[in-house]
Amino acid sequence: MIPAVADPATLDGGARTPLLPETDPRRRAAHAGAGQKRPPPPATTTVLPAVVSAVLLLVLVAVTVLASQHVDDGQGGGVAVVPAGGGGHAVVEVAASRGVADGVSEKSTAPLLGAVEEFSWTNVMLAWQRTAFHFQPPKNWMNDPNGPLYHKGWYHLFYQWNPDSAVWGNITWGHAVSRDLLHWLHLPLAMVPDHPYDANGVWSGSATRLPDGRIVMLYTGSTAESVQVQNLAEPADPSDPLLREWVKSDANPVLVPPPGIGATDFRDPTTAWRAPNDTTAWRVAIGSKDRDHAGLALVYRTEDFVRYDPAPALMHVVPGTGMWECVDFYPVAAGGSAAAADRDGLETSAAPGPGVKHVVKASLDDDKHDYYAIGTYDPATDTWTPDDAENDVGIGLRYDYGKYYASKTFYDPVLRRRVLWGWVGETDSERADILKGWASVQSIPRTVLLDTKTGSNLLQWPVVEVENLRMSGKSFGGIALDRGSVVPLDVGKATQLDIEAVFEVDASAVEGVTEADVTFNCSTSAGAAGRGLLGPFGLLVLADEDLSEQTAVYFYLVKGTDGSLQTFFCQDELRASKANDLVKRVYGSLVPVLDGENLSVRILVDHSIVESFAQGGRTCITSRVYPTRAINDSARVFLFNNATNVHVKAKSVKIWQLNSVYIRPYPASSL
Repeated sequence: MIPAVADPATLDGGARTPLLPETDPRRRAAHAGAGQKRPPPPATTTVLPAVVSAVLLLVLVAVTVLASQHVDDGQGGGVAVVPAGGGGHAVVEVAASRGVADGVSEKSTAPLLGAVEEFSWTNVMLAWQRTAFHFQPPKNWMNDPNGPLYHKGWYHLFYQWNPDSAVWGNITWGHAVSRDLLHWLHLPLAMVPDHPYDANGVWSGSATRLPDGRIVMLYTGSTAESVQVQNLAEPADPSDPLLREWVKSDANPVLVPPPGIGATDFRDPTTAWRAPNDTTAWRVAIGSKDRDHAGLALVYRTEDFVRYDPAPALMHVVPGTGMWECVDFYPVAAGGSAAAADRDGLETSAAPGPGVKHVVKASLDDDKHDYYAIGTYDPATDTWTPDDAENDVGIGLRYDYGKYYASKTFYDPVLRRRVLWGWVGETDSERADILKGWASVQSIPRTVLLDTKTGSNLLQWPVVEVENLRMSGKSFGGIALDRGSVVPLDVGKATQLDIEAVFEVDASAVEGVTEADVTFNCSTSAGAAGRGLLGPFGLLVLADEDLSEQTAVYFYLVKGTDGSLQTFFCQDELRASKANDLVKRVYGSLVPVLDGENLSVRILVDHSIVESFAQGGRTCITSRVYPTRAINDSARVFLFNNATNVHVKAKSVKIWQLNSVYIRPYPASSL
């Protein structure tokens, strides 16, 4: 065990009742009717031999028995009781899709899990999974963050919420406020599906603050006929710092799908912006796709947020990327600008020009990842062009290479920063979610800046307020990691941590290698257990004493025959849990490393979520993990080097315990 050295600069720094799922007769009927069509009867009939007939009869009997043991879960999915080893029976989850038939992206892990034997989760395991400093509602299902803004001393977060169940459906807008983006107070629902234009759900939207102080909220509603339309809402009392009541416009819907756009392919309006030299019209972008499966963003112009004119051209289109959900569009300060020098964010209507670039981000329905690209906005035509066509939206860079989707930014006028929210869904089974009574968390809010050193990627970093949660801290330095070594770190409790680590690789060993793992890819590798010449090496978090469970966060170096060196940053969930009813993956991608830079990583561990940021936030990875042993006092942290040909030094490792934020309802007496 490596002893810790106290870092003087960093020191001093319930049981829930699960709610049963609602019963939706429409979804149940749809599930009951789903199945393959029967093939047409053959032209002639053949008498089968007696033996074959007997076999078929036995199969039919078995199918009938299994069918009789299928239990509907009340949500359109179900479980089946099948024979297990030892003469017993195993409960297997039956795949169920959620959201797709309603016109949104898949909201269930069941299609990925398929029929899987359920793990025997205990109340202790399930209770441990609830996070301590990430935002989540008191119970039930949550997905996209919506309409974040700052108003009269409070940060506001709205979010997609099902008040009735721990699975997707009946989408309303939850609402919470905070002074610091971490300590949240729950408020009553902001909006519910109570009109024909949003009868099937109050879906994603964005807030815009107007110069006169008005706040307008544009959101997508799914109509009673499942047509996606855009609607307008405003606070009933703009002077209310808590914005407790919202009024939907009598003009709703204010936008309907235009010709050539499908009824379920028109959603998620952005924050509005103004173009220079046009002080009357606001612009709003909306995600869609065309008939050839090209993802695209439409732009509309409006003076009053009730009447709209389409821009003469599409803002941007990328063939083959499919439906663009939750489109975001915002400026970032480029190299040479005063804002970039001060590391400031830019207000959404900041004028394009020298020192300003614009980001277009889309959440791809096809693969459930958030892609972005950096480019140039032309306000005369409301079009946008990427700086690098090979890294265009949907085919290049991602905000996060793990479990992260439907993100949304807003401009914080107090600290002059752009803040990013992202939905982090579950990767366990729906049965487990129903047992624990909740599903999904929001990521830690992140500041977003253009990386002026590379000029080609964004930097994402946890908001500075996270550092206020730091309590006791421990520091380790100069730890040699020989090939194949695993080194435990004595950090005490290890389920709520902020870790910063810097690694130095033996340059002579790298120099002596002619070629190393040129075909390596995080996602197709064996994870941290797979050994290469120059990797993997990094940290194991949420690990138990004998490493039977571990989540690995690591670097992996690749060297080409031409001498070029590339660095991969990966996160391995394959051994994160002994449970089997989980989606487990190895995530990751390349991370830019400039000459003279050591390898650095920051990791936030909060029970069932691990967020990691490499090289100052150039590449980020988020995982949901569900240990069965490495929980509570059994969780540990290790350094490791599983490379076969390179020595590594952990130059600096700093680890802080993080306090809980105790999210709770706003005091009823003050409402």
